[in-house]
Amino acid sequence: MIENRIIRVGISVGDLNGVGIELILKTFEDKRIYELCTPVVYASEKVMSFYKKQLKFNYPLNFISDAKGIQRGKLNVVKVWDDVVDLNPGTPTQVSGQKAFESLSAATDALNNADVDVLLTCPISKENIQSDTFSFPGHTEYLESKIQGESLMILMSHSIKMGLVTGHIPVAQVSEALNKDLICKKIDIMYESLLQDFGVTKPRIAVLGLNPHCGDHGVIGKEDDELIRPIVAEYQEKGQIVYGPYAADGFFGNQSYLKFDAVISMFHDQGLVGFKAVSFGEGVNFTAGLSKVRVSPDHGTAFDLAGEGKSSVSSFKEALYQGVAILKKREEYKKLSGNKLKTKK
Repeated sequence: MIENRIIRVGISVGDLNGVGIELILKTFEDKRIYELCTPVVYASEKVMSFYKKQLKFNYPLNFISDAKGIQRGKLNVVKVWDDVVDLNPGTPTQVSGQKAFESLSAATDALNNADVDVLLTCPISKENIQSDTFSFPGHTEYLESKIQGESLMILMSHSIKMGLVTGHIPVAQVSEALNKDLICKKIDIMYESLLQDFGVTKPRIAVLGLNPHCGDHGVIGKEDDELIRPIVAEYQEKGQIVYGPYAADGFFGNQSYLKFDAVISMFHDQGLVGFKAVSFGEGVNFTAGLSKVRVSPDHGTAFDLAGEGKSSVSSFKEALYQGVAILKKREEYKKLSGNKLKTKK
């Protein structure tokens, strides 16, 4: 339980040549945020000092070797590596990807060891982080391999929560990947997350179809009628408020998402094109279904802005706020229900 101390947020810095460290330094320059949480960054003294000088930040950092040195009211930096790293903001390199993984690995270990309470991940380059120790399409898949539970990627803002049945896979593989067990698992995770992470007592979930016009009764594909529609009917028979399938274009065009607590999308761009059209810059990526809370901003490394002091912190700050809020809501849910957080692994 976290009732007797301020929440600790562990932060991985992402690609060293991206905007991650800039977002961190900008955000925690505001001393008011330390009343919300205690930040713990996983990086190195040399890298943080480089960006602090480059971007002209003059407030002190608390460099420590482990969790015992964490201090409230300060930007704590756990030293993960000591070697000198050549930094070239805006240009991804093999080394910047390797160090992104080392930061992520250390922060994830700290989360599992309860040194921190929430994990906030800065953007990585999915290309240069690949190695013998990281062979995942992205953060979500890596964290599912390290943390108890089964994951659901949710992109969320104040107006919409978008969950993805399939994530970082080629569009050509989506239809083959879809099956009843997978779709039901993602709907179930979303349903439980709405209950315990967001305090929704009677979740309302919309399910998007796969094909244009939901297949037009089989003319443009049979998956909607033969796979998705029967699944939705089963949830309705159980008394759950699950509706669909909806054609994605009309669903976003007429703002039907405002009638639901969450939306389930069959594939990445189907859901995220609509999501980012209505929520870009304020969105948060939340990994639901795991026993620990992980959030991140909804954008990438922004190499074109790195090192220039021009990046917006709005999504990063919103991720920070939402991570703390979700953790508090989970604690409240566990207290009221008298049950441990539900996990499936």
